[in-house]
Order: sequence, then structure tokens, then C-alpha cells
Amino acid sequence: MSPQLRGIVLMVAAVGLFVCMDTIAKYLTRWYPPPLIAWARYASNLLVLLAFLAATRQLGRLRSARPALQFARGLLLALSTLLFFTSLRVLPLADASAIGFVMPLFVAALAVPMLGERLEMPSLIAILAGLAGALAIVRPGSSLFTPYALLPLGMALCNALYQILTRKLAGLEHPMTSLAWGALVGAVLLSAAAPFVWTPPEALSHGALIVAIGVLASVGHWLLIKAYEHASATLLVPFHYTALAWAMLSGWLVFGDFPDGGSLLGMGIIVLSGLYLANRQRYTVHRA
Repeated sequence: MSPQLRGIVLMVAAVGLFVCMDTIAKYLTRWYPPPLIAWARYASNLLVLLAFLAATRQLGRLRSARPALQFARGLLLALSTLLFFTSLRVLPLADASAIGFVMPLFVAALAVPMLGERLEMPSLIAILAGLAGALAIVRPGSSLFTPYALLPLGMALCNALYQILTRKLAGLEHPMTSLAWGALVGAVLLSAAAPFVWTPPEALSHGALIVAIGVLASVGHWLLIKAYEHASATLLVPFHYTALAWAMLSGWLVFGDFPDGGSLLGMGIIVLSGLYLANRQRYTVHRA
């Protein structure tokens, strides 16, 4: 298997694990408040990472040269998870995931003031088209037209800011350091809220699922890092959108939800807009 193909397989597997995590989170919102599920996700994720770092004698990776930026990244990541898990209480998995995929569009827009990048007219049109796709999913009159539909948009904005800060740290921090700090900050911050929303597991299986969320997050992020070791970001970006296929399949099998025609149209517009921006960025980099 070529390195490029190995990277693609790892990317598809990673996003599949992330969708599995979201599916479990949505299932658990029937019994538990989203802040508790988000806390469990980061707490168990942190324990898995600490065990891995200890076993591989890499606990020194916890030291950061940019703690303020790492804290801001962790805060944004925890907030994005909390917003998304809350939206899953009401929204179908595939629709919430699709709305969240406007994140690359927000990154392109925010990169102008925060990273000094240029935003040309074709890219602006793609961003507006992607937002129109999100509106097509939550169009007035549909069952999704509720305040909960704003939560995946908030998640996408927080995630976009998180990606911008990650770019700022590129080359300054080891990927494992950034991964560990994301889990650490999320676990610490959400621990402050956990006592106020604590609900003991109603079944042993629920406890196992809560732990599984953290394990899936850890393994998914590890596969993501390995994917980028084997293939370039520009090659892998399109395969990130396979998460929508995973989400539609999972939503249909577990919850009996499947997007209607309007939602499918909106998803297609968002994906095409994101792919156009990714391809345009690759062209710009090669041209430079």
C-alpha cells in the first residue's frame, strides 16, 4: 500500500471513529445532560493519553512553550464539543454534522484578519454558497428550524478559531503536546461544571459507553495524526467529508433518521463549497 493510500485509509477510519463518538453521545443525551457527556469525553480522553505518554516515556510532552495559546485552543475545543453534543439532543446526527461542516468556510474567512491571508472573490462566493447550504438544511418550515440549529454553527465557529490557533502553533509544538493539552484543558474546565450536572450511570452499559467516547476520541485523533504523516493535507481534506456518509448511515441505523431532499441538497452545497476552497488553496500554494 502506498503512503498516500495509507493516509487516505487512516483519514476515513479517523472520521468514522469520530462519528461513532457522536452517535454514542447522541444516544446518551436521552438520559444525561450534554455537559456531563462532554466532561466524560475529555476526562476519559485525558486518562487514555496520559497512560499512553507514560507507557512510551513521553510525559515531557505535557510541557508547552506556548501555554496561553494551548489554553485558548483547549477552551475553544471544549466549547465546540459542548455546543455540538447539546445540539444532538434535538437534531438528527447527519444534519447537525453537515451544518458543522461550514467550519472550513469560517476558517477561510477568519484567516484574513487573523493570519493575514487574502480572500479573493471566488473564495468569498464559495463561503456564501456554503452558508446558503446550511440554510437549506434548516430552512423555515422544516422540523430543524429551531434555535438548536444555531448550535452546530457555533460549534463550527469555535472549531474554526481552534484551527486558526493550531496553524499558529504549527512548527512550534509537537503534535502530541497539542493533543494532550486539548484533552487536559477540556477535562479541567468541564470538571468545574460536572458536579452541578452529575447523574450516576443508570446502567453498566451506559458507563462503558461513556468511557468509549473518550477512547474513540483518543484513537481517532491518533489516526488523524498518522494520516497526515503519510499524505498531504490537500490530498486528505476531501476524505474528511466521508464523515457525512458515516453520519447518515449511523443516524439511519441507530435512530431511524435520514435527511430529506432539502437537507441532502444543502449537504451537497456545503461539501462542494468546502472542496472548492480546499482545491483553490492547493492551487494557490502550488502557484506560489
